[in-house]
Amino acid sequence: MEPQSSCVVVTGFGPFRQHLVNSSWEAVKELSKLGLGTDMELELRTLQLPVDYREVKQRVTRIWEDLQPQLTVHVGLDAAAKTIVLEQCGKNRGFREADIRGFRPERGACLPDGPEVIESRVNMKVVSRRAAVEGVEVAFSRDAGRYVCDYTYYLSLHHGNGCAALIHIPPLSPRLPASLLGKALQAIIQEMLEEELLWRSSARMHMKVRQ
Repeated sequence: MEPQSSCVVVTGFGPFRQHLVNSSWEAVKELSKLGLGTDMELELRTLQLPVDYREVKQRVTRIWEDLQPQLTVHVGLDAAAKTIVLEQCGKNRGFREADIRGFRPERGACLPDGPEVIESRVNMKVVSRRAAVEGVEVAFSRDAGRYVCDYTYYLSLHHGNGCAALIHIPPLSPRLPASLLGKALQAIIQEMLEEELLWRSSARMHMKVRQ
């Protein structure tokens, strides 16, 4: 599905395991106060997702069907991370860890007949180099971890024809408070939107050449 509307959807996750306060949602709440930036002519929609495979599947489908965003950015917590990590791709199989309701996807797959890997249109390596946020390091990854974040990302890439992103952030700390993580999300998403725009311009050029 090609995006139609002029909105960007950003999601964070609710509590799971010992993480009663999930830094991903705290950072997204800070972003919602900041907005996408004064020069952005896009509406920001924020949404909390539960760490629940079945519920995520329904909500991601609804995001793309109802809102048709220009870009959907999922923000997740990586308890072991020391930096912000931009994930390039979502994987289809290997989801064996139970969610907050004790559920595991059938055969450990997002979509049994789907491709093994779906790449984002956004070049995360480029974004990780360009997104300058004082006091925060931004890294790049091709393995999102095979839990509900990765599951969410794969489904969003599938429904959004690659117009999705996943950002893993560390737990909250004195060095990385929610306010700083919110500013970091704003800067990173601005760069992601620039990259997505370049991808679309390039795709249009290829279409013209083929015609």
